[in-house]
Amino acid sequence: MTERVTLITGASAGIGTELARVFASNGHRLALVARRTDRLTALAAEIAAAGGAAPIVIPCDLEQPDACDKIAAVLAAAGLEVEYVVNNAGFGLFGNAIELDRAEQLGIIATNVRALTDLSLRFSDQLIRHRGGILNVGSIAGFLPGPGMAVYYASKAYVLSFSEGLRGELAPRGVRVTALCPGPVPSEFQRRAGFEPGFDSAILNVSAAKVAQAGYRGLMANKRAVLPGLGIKIVPFLLRLFPRGFILAAVGRFQLRKR
Repeated sequence: MTERVTLITGASAGIGTELARVFASNGHRLALVARRTDRLTALAAEIAAAGGAAPIVIPCDLEQPDACDKIAAVLAAAGLEVEYVVNNAGFGLFGNAIELDRAEQLGIIATNVRALTDLSLRFSDQLIRHRGGILNVGSIAGFLPGPGMAVYYASKAYVLSFSEGLRGELAPRGVRVTALCPGPVPSEFQRRAGFEPGFDSAILNVSAAKVAQAGYRGLMANKRAVLPGLGIKIVPFLLRLFPRGFILAAVGRFQLRKR
């Protein structure tokens, strides 16, 4: 029988590392993807030392057009098939879109949208065969317009919409698709984005470990979306009470405070 793995992108830090730990602790063999080889190797050693199956380490930059080809080639060469895809890799940049570097913003789309879509579709036959699932890490930002982080917010809106659409298509074939939509999480994300965590992080804060646990439970329970933390759960409800223009202006004012 072909050995099955759970593919996790962005596994070298934050939510990705915690997702790797949660899946491994529940008996999954992992294929870990991220840019930083040293961190992936250390995480793989930690998981093996704790009694888990030795993960496959795939150093890879998902911004590159051939990244998903490389991932598929490594797995095929090892005789492995994918049972679960966890699309966690992603980043954002803080600032006005017209003022930020255009190439870097296209990199957000390459990672957050193109690679996520590619990996979700590329292994669909294997996911169907093994009746597995897809966990796409979105954000509460996906429910909102995002002046000050326009490309990032738009990318996460895509993740939510794509996940829901794919869920409708794959559910009859026995494949679960869940969107994990956390709020601010203390991690390296803020530093790469170019801002320091503020009041929103303090009141909506849920640790990366708790987000990962909620995501795993939600996927296994076949939930459409998972919003970790009480504060985050009420955001979609509140959005129904106000016009979109009001929300746009409010988010814009809030983002200005971070500058």
